[in-house]
Amino acid sequence: MKCPTCNTDLTNAKRSGVDVELCPTCQGMWLSRQELEQLEDEVFDFGENEKGSLAFDPTASTRKCPQCGTSMQNFDYRFYDLSMELCLEGHGFWLDKDEDKRVLEFMKKEEAGLQRKVLAEDNWASRMNRMRSGSFLDKLRNLLG
Repeated sequence: MKCPTCNTDLTNAKRSGVDVELCPTCQGMWLSRQELEQLEDEVFDFGENEKGSLAFDPTASTRKCPQCGTSMQNFDYRFYDLSMELCLEGHGFWLDKDEDKRVLEFMKKEEAGLQRKVLAEDNWASRMNRMRSGSFLDKLRNLLG
């Protein structure tokens, strides 16, 4: 396969624990959907449904898919300020140099936010249970009456 940026042959490499096709010239990388999910899962382990939309409202790109040669589409990765490209035929995703590191940073933020949300919901449920307990209601009745 050829790099869609500089037309150099892509080589097999490992980045952030994931096997990818890497361009030795521009350091861009080609990932299948499974490889992108594996990259995200390096830091985010709450499941695919919690990650949000991957690609929304893609627009035409000048780059071609390294596998099938069709024009790829630009999109903002999961609504973050990270533009990636994808093959609409489902072959994969093109990431420019070091964008894999940005994906990991975004997934760390998502996981931290989700952990805070789960903790807050657990704390709220615990407080509500205490308020509904007989001892709390007895104390409230004694206080008011």
